[in-house]
Amino acid sequence: MDHTSTRDAITDLLRRVPTGIFLNGEFTESSCGERFEVLNPATGQVLTTVASATPADAATAMDQAASAQRTWQFTSPRQRADILHRAYELATTTYREDLALLMTLEMGKPLAQAHAEVTYGAEFLRWFAQEAVRVRGDYFRLPEGHLQALVVRRPVGPCLLITPWNFPLAMATRKAGPAFAAGNVAILKPSKDTPLTALLFARIMAEAGLPAGVLSVLPTAHSRELTGPIIQDPRLRKLSFTGSTPVGRALLKEAAGTVLRTSMELGGNAPFIVFEDADLDAAVEAAVTTKMRNMGQACNAADHFLVHHSVCEDFADRLARALGAQRVGDGTQEGVEVGPLVSARQREAVAAMVDGALATGARALTGGSTPVGPGFFYPPTVLVDVDARADIIREEIFGPVAPVIAFSTEEEAIALANDDAVGLTAYVHTRDMGRVMRLAERLEFGMVGVNSATISNVAAPFGGVKQSGLGREGGKEGIEDYLETVYVGVPTPDFLP
Repeated sequence: MDHTSTRDAITDLLRRVPTGIFLNGEFTESSCGERFEVLNPATGQVLTTVASATPADAATAMDQAASAQRTWQFTSPRQRADILHRAYELATTTYREDLALLMTLEMGKPLAQAHAEVTYGAEFLRWFAQEAVRVRGDYFRLPEGHLQALVVRRPVGPCLLITPWNFPLAMATRKAGPAFAAGNVAILKPSKDTPLTALLFARIMAEAGLPAGVLSVLPTAHSRELTGPIIQDPRLRKLSFTGSTPVGRALLKEAAGTVLRTSMELGGNAPFIVFEDADLDAAVEAAVTTKMRNMGQACNAADHFLVHHSVCEDFADRLARALGAQRVGDGTQEGVEVGPLVSARQREAVAAMVDGALATGARALTGGSTPVGPGFFYPPTVLVDVDARADIIREEIFGPVAPVIAFSTEEEAIALANDDAVGLTAYVHTRDMGRVMRLAERLEFGMVGVNSATISNVAAPFGGVKQSGLGREGGKEGIEDYLETVYVGVPTPDFLP
């Protein structure tokens, strides 16, 4: 697509995309009429403005959710499945190009990665359409014989879904898919950086036949003021949040007031461990993929690289050449592999971490400085001679920066990897399957990728241990957190003649 065609496509899309809050099946202005700006991170310029929901709008959404729950939960599983499947079809056909371009515009990821997210995100709709008709209960006789146990699985009730900016479609579908499949209604509060994708998702669900009131979407410039009253409302039964560990802790404290059921997919700080027997070509290729997906702005992206001292220099040099060769630019342009970071504040945070590492003795093999010009770009960067205690090792980077440190033994690698309060994902590259099994038992992470670049899949449970969160999303486990288990004791009938 040439520059003129791209510009025309952007103009047309921004004219068509909804920018109001979504209540009772319609897009409308907020109760106070306030709007906030959505920026294009590639230029720093305003894309459009979006209605900013208020606590009054949240109260309306909660009223509608409570009302809709009473009917939606009794729809048939097949009806819910059909709606989700129609939404999947709409997302992957009619709205595929719009969704991809919109994510590139408001979040910055290159179009190829945005298309990949459409595929990934829509797959949650298809997966949970299939899971909707497979919810099972149980029936058995108690050991004493006097009662028959009837175990019923039913919807938890109205859900608040709080999603981040880095995967604006996939994080919405990964939560809304199982919520709807299980028979729950939902209020979706997207990030103020990427509200447009969530609003387009609302349009897709409405077109797929989701009844009015089952989904509300409330973008806002004042998140805490909006979510606080919803969390304290006794009619809310479930909170699902994806974001940073500090914000997750704060939300858990709020949720404790009503003992609200929670799912938390929080921060990661993934180690990428390369042993001396690894296939270095494959390891470097995987490192580039998992480090640079979303410009490193992914909770399961490799954050720091632990490499056996015998191959550390070779690995770092190869990685620096590969990352240094990647094309940086506006994600709407053909051939761009690395887009901007999502915001000026995110770039400043990444730059500060790199500057701190360089000031304490680290060296940049490539990148390492903020470029001049418009947009929130930061170059792919490889750092060596990094102190294992440095902030850039101990904190999640969320940017295109790869610090490399050496280790000598398997025990040292495990200790370095586990020395963290979080534990979402770890990556291991080795040919020794005995070592793989030892590491699988000893690494304190919810997910471990072996000789691979990514392991995220809708059919597998996604989640972490320690301060990386609570619960799992995706897989057969993904619908469990949206269901209550109710035991009904029924007197055993007299079977004797």
